[in-house]
Amino acid sequence: MLLEKIKSPKELKELTSGQLQELVVEARTALLEKISHHGGHNGPNLGMVEMTIALHKVFDSPTDKLIFDVSHQTYIHKMLTGRAHAFLDAAQYDAVSGYTNPKESEHDLFTVGHTSTSVSLANGVAKARDLKNETYNVVAVIGDGSLSGGLAFEGLNNIVELGTNTIVILNDNDQSIAENHGGMYQNLRALRETKGQAADNLFKAIGFEYHYLDEGNDLAALIALFEKVKDVDHPVLLHIHTIKGKGFKFAEENREKFHAGGPFSLETGEYISAGGNQVTYNSLTTDYLLEKMATDPKVVAVNAGTPMLLFSPEQREKAGKQFVDVGIAEEHAVSMVAGLAKNGAKPVWAVFSTFMQRSFDQISHDLSLNHLPGTILVYGASIHGMNDESHLGIFDIPFLAHIPNLIYLAPTSKEEYLAMLDWSLEQTNAPVAIRVPVGPVNETAVAVSTDYSDQKNEVTQAGTQVAIVGVGNFYALAEEIADQLKMQHGITPTVINPKFISGVDKELLDAVARSHKLVVTLEDGIREGGYGQMIASYLGDREIAVKNYGLEKKFYDNYRAADVLSELGITAEEITKDVIEQLQK
Repeated sequence: MLLEKIKSPKELKELTSGQLQELVVEARTALLEKISHHGGHNGPNLGMVEMTIALHKVFDSPTDKLIFDVSHQTYIHKMLTGRAHAFLDAAQYDAVSGYTNPKESEHDLFTVGHTSTSVSLANGVAKARDLKNETYNVVAVIGDGSLSGGLAFEGLNNIVELGTNTIVILNDNDQSIAENHGGMYQNLRALRETKGQAADNLFKAIGFEYHYLDEGNDLAALIALFEKVKDVDHPVLLHIHTIKGKGFKFAEENREKFHAGGPFSLETGEYISAGGNQVTYNSLTTDYLLEKMATDPKVVAVNAGTPMLLFSPEQREKAGKQFVDVGIAEEHAVSMVAGLAKNGAKPVWAVFSTFMQRSFDQISHDLSLNHLPGTILVYGASIHGMNDESHLGIFDIPFLAHIPNLIYLAPTSKEEYLAMLDWSLEQTNAPVAIRVPVGPVNETAVAVSTDYSDQKNEVTQAGTQVAIVGVGNFYALAEEIADQLKMQHGITPTVINPKFISGVDKELLDAVARSHKLVVTLEDGIREGGYGQMIASYLGDREIAVKNYGLEKKFYDNYRAADVLSELGITAEEITKDVIEQLQK
């Protein structure tokens, strides 16, 4: 087997054309075998097999710098750079990250998991090369979906101004995670239909030397094109038309479904899931919004390139003009929400916490400074969310809670979540973010407040000595600790559901400080700068002790949530023990 023998890209130089074609088959077979059992990014990698082999055949990594946007398409790159064992041996499937990572290989220049960055990164690498009077190729690979991010345009603009060797490869498979959105995709379509000869050409207009390849899964054609432009002394853009999901008919036929996912059947193309059709916080949001849209034409849901977070293709059609996918452009999504809110619409933006980070200035300046009532639904904000260091959702509380005018809410149940969402859409005074709970739906059947304008916390159990504040996802942990304290030590603690995590309930904390010895805060996010430290700061000149529990400020990578929580002592048993020790001091 050729793939087993490939330890570095240099070995590709010695392979014949026939052997390279054999390698294509082996790599695609190994890829399908792993992702069908393990899950991962399916379609993007299947479409990049030939291109990646051609890149490493022609260019000389790591001397030549290959920079892959978002890393969704780098599995073959990893196979060819000494990491094939992680695709050939099931016992080692977790031995490498799903994204580029310099800690794994000198052939991975950056740790990258967010989109639209490769062109700007390449611009910086090329500028440094020129400053040092070095000579090698800088190659940035970016997909057509990633091109919708404004950062990509900023990078393209400055690469042309630099004017030296930078090769941008546009991998155009006519698909983002879902369908593409935006006017530039009309130009890409025209270029595909005319084999690159359309009169209007976005890339020529910017200033690139432009080449089009329609058969982007033709290995020989790719090698010829790369050899043609290798070592150029000016910026070049290669527009290469590939097939997302190439070689697996189910992925070719349903490109959105097979962008990424868990294990699936190679025979039927169906994902293997034990989840069934149970109610989730995602499905609750979907049902609520569709019902709300049906009765209020001003309600509009906005998303930035991950529409399945809210709606299936059929549900998007049902929502019609009241659903807007702006493409992978989180900054634009927030500013558009601000414009919608300013002009009387009721916008709600659904976004993964890890991608929301890209839009800090727009949330602060455009939305909050202007007191505009847009709603942000923050998904995956938990240690139980995505677990790659480039996709963490645990930094949201310090990120959002300290923006003036913005209200950040942390529901603990279905009832609270839906009440908060409805209140947010109907109020007109402030931007509101809601930390969508992570995990199974907690349904209490208990009536909750429907007015969250007072920003007061809720005491769910009155007690003595110790007050336990459980934020959102960790409220259940607070209840568990309270039960252990009562059953094991005869202490009935006060339990608080803060609900609002963008500020403290001073009146309640004053009362707690007068009648308790200890406040314990629990939050499913980083401790430093978090909600617990807000409480500690407010109570800093009181005699009451404050103990904050949360995650360390670090990039956790490829972890098990239970292991992290255990190491940090964030378990009911450990915290109960800590409480007793503190009370005995």
